[in-house]
Amino acid sequence: MANVGVLGAGSWGTALAVLLHDNGHHVTVWSIDKEEVRMLTEEREHKTKLPGVLIPKEMVFTNVIEEAILEKDFLVLAVPSPFTRATAKTMSPYVKEGQIIVDVAKGIEESTLMTLSMQIEEEIPQADVAVLSGPSHAEEVGRKLPTGCVVGAKTRKTAEYLQEMFTNEVFRVYTSPDILGIELGGSLKNVIALAAGMADGLGYGDNTKAALITRGITEISRLGVKMGGKVESFSGLTGMGDLIVTCASVHSRNRKAGYLIGQGKSMQEAMDEVKMVVEGVYSAKAAAKLAKKYDVSMPIVEQVNKILFEGKDPKVAVEDLMLRSMKSEHASLPWPEEEN
Repeated sequence: MANVGVLGAGSWGTALAVLLHDNGHHVTVWSIDKEEVRMLTEEREHKTKLPGVLIPKEMVFTNVIEEAILEKDFLVLAVPSPFTRATAKTMSPYVKEGQIIVDVAKGIEESTLMTLSMQIEEEIPQADVAVLSGPSHAEEVGRKLPTGCVVGAKTRKTAEYLQEMFTNEVFRVYTSPDILGIELGGSLKNVIALAAGMADGLGYGDNTKAALITRGITEISRLGVKMGGKVESFSGLTGMGDLIVTCASVHSRNRKAGYLIGQGKSMQEAMDEVKMVVEGVYSAKAAAKLAKKYDVSMPIVEQVNKILFEGKDPKVAVEDLMLRSMKSEHASLPWPEEEN
């Protein structure tokens, strides 16, 4: 049994805390919100973000951050991506040398273009930072539906330790050394999911969504490999797998926000209605900046940015994507008559 601290008591943090408790670990969960701590302690259910998932009485909730950090075998950082750096800065004085911190959020910092693990390492240089990602909606993990994820770490030892801590009969964890690829896949798919939601909001069909998913993973892979990620990651759970579930699921906050925008709502109106952090909105500008920095063509990301931040009509954006200059799907594939 391990002593585990979970930082962040939203839907994902709560679902993972319950999973870790079910695996026999002692879990302490921190939230900055005192009312959230009171609700979870007294009602043993996250009424707003994870309704229907009962919280075991042995799980401890606190708004004193050091209580969730000190004397813990590993930490799970589950705050929304816009708050990762600030939370890591607050955590740092209490984190011991070599402390394993597994980040489970997804995003890229717009001002620095740093992934979340990079931000954590900058604020907590003494930590051993890992990531957990994949097609894993909190609502389904909370209901104990079979789910597969990937843990990325700098060493096989850390990855396999976390794999053992999280894995059970309904939650299967694979390992990977490609932290960068895992994080880029998990972050950039949220931008593509906004586009998929917009297409749904416009009343488009399965053909449109399939095209967005497949061309979306092409954009993500193109940038990810250029940045140093491994191509295998983008065809796996944290690439294509996470993209499919986020573009298609009713649980996806990014798809829902996109759907509302496709129906005519503004970005802010859509975010207000979703009532949770829509991480794709925060990653969209960063994705566009990375595309420019690495000289990579990302037309879907480009159009999403124009819709979100320049007020472009989503229908016109789709038309512009369809009418771009005609291309080969895989330019590297030779034509037989040109092989010799």
